[in-house]
Amino acid sequence: MDLVFGASGYIGSQLVPRLVAAGRRVRAAARNPAALADRPGWTGVERVAADALDPASLPAALAGVDVAYYLVHSMAAGRKFGRLDLECAANFAEAAADAGVRRIVYLGGLVPDDARSEHLRSRAETGERLRAGAVPVTEIRAGIIVGPGSAAFEVIRDLVNVLPVMLTPRWVRARTPPIALDNLLEYLLRVPEHPETAGGVYDVAGPEALTYAELMTRYGEIVGRRPWIIPVPVLTPTLSSYWLGLVTAVPTPVARALIEGLSHDITAHPEALRAFIPQQLLDYKEAVTAALEAERRHAVAARWTEGALMYRDYRQDYAFYAKRASGSAVARAPAWAVWQVVTAIGGKNRYYALDLLWTLRELADWFVGGPGLSRGRRDPQALRVGDSIDSWEVMALEPERRLTLRFGMKAPGAGVLEFELSPVSEGTRVTATAYWHPHGALGLLYWYPLVPFHGLIFSRMTEAIARHAEEAARHAPAPANGETPENAPGGSTENRAADG
Repeated sequence: MDLVFGASGYIGSQLVPRLVAAGRRVRAAARNPAALADRPGWTGVERVAADALDPASLPAALAGVDVAYYLVHSMAAGRKFGRLDLECAANFAEAAADAGVRRIVYLGGLVPDDARSEHLRSRAETGERLRAGAVPVTEIRAGIIVGPGSAAFEVIRDLVNVLPVMLTPRWVRARTPPIALDNLLEYLLRVPEHPETAGGVYDVAGPEALTYAELMTRYGEIVGRRPWIIPVPVLTPTLSSYWLGLVTAVPTPVARALIEGLSHDITAHPEALRAFIPQQLLDYKEAVTAALEAERRHAVAARWTEGALMYRDYRQDYAFYAKRASGSAVARAPAWAVWQVVTAIGGKNRYYALDLLWTLRELADWFVGGPGLSRGRRDPQALRVGDSIDSWEVMALEPERRLTLRFGMKAPGAGVLEFELSPVSEGTRVTATAYWHPHGALGLLYWYPLVPFHGLIFSRMTEAIARHAEEAARHAPAPANGETPENAPGGSTENRAADG
């Protein structure tokens, strides 16, 4: 059996269906197994919860495993990610040895000899820590991975889509050998088939080494944009990471870690693994074309996946990663009561809090020809996928767990509002999160002024939902067969009092 450890991450989520298609028995592990639900191409995959920072969770995940793919990194954790990576690797290596795992395959990063970046050093040190264990490790080192969702690729895509003119740091002259996602997955799939690769460290790369300026220019040629790139000496790595945080939707900690590694010319020596695993390597333009086509083929997500094309209004020039804002509150009530209130939102019930702000936004949309004043619902309580709630569309719903709405007003980007219910000791936590995939600079300029209002709106909204749910639980019995008690606050459009 193969274990994909870190299966909810970018490479893990791509590798699992590849292994399944090759006829391998697969177990997928993630800290939150709910993130592994309803994935296309995952037929027969065993899903388990495991966290490398929790050694007690590892034996069950590793039991009966021959090959373990270790795809964990802590880049998004901020400045402490290097220490966390080493702790995770040590725990995993020890647990793998105890479980009798035959091989660990680790995906690291290409490391220049003079690397000063903590990001690059951490990837190399993680491989060393894994090799310090008793299980043979095959380390594959890759640079920029060209595929939808790859952080480095999405930085390039966002910059080209957002900025016709770029004042860039000197790192745009640094060279790196990108590799197509499909080529990398083929190496990962086949390397365990070669016993002689156990204990080895192998570079992988496509057929070209390009500067970052060339990566952006060639991407622009494919999508019909011609960015003007002007390198300037005053943008330090720290300033550059903040700048990327403003003009791209890639999370700031990830952008910071990436920037620290971009000041180096990165070379690869991929000949050794190419001899073991020959394949047709895509050049950069071919890799970009393949990435865009793969995105179009998987336009409809089986469940919430942040960068799925359907959540970006089927627009590839909308940012893959989303800006987000959220608020949450705890209701001393069961999930059924909270769900009744959440699913009664909109129409005559409005939005439970700060309705004046919602009305102003609707009027602004109506003024520019949008559907902002198209209020109403098919049913005051029941919902199904495709229903309209005012200017929102129901995209997905999981009863008593999650409701996902698509933003329908006119705006420079694509928006999603999601309500998520989770059990807590006091009752049920309800969280409202807005996801915004900006379209270029206008999409970012639209988002940033709204951030302070979003924090207030979603906090007040979830607090009001919690209060209504508590009222429902006090005055109505638990519903049978999905019916809504008539005296539940969300059950009738006539008995909801406005809040805020």
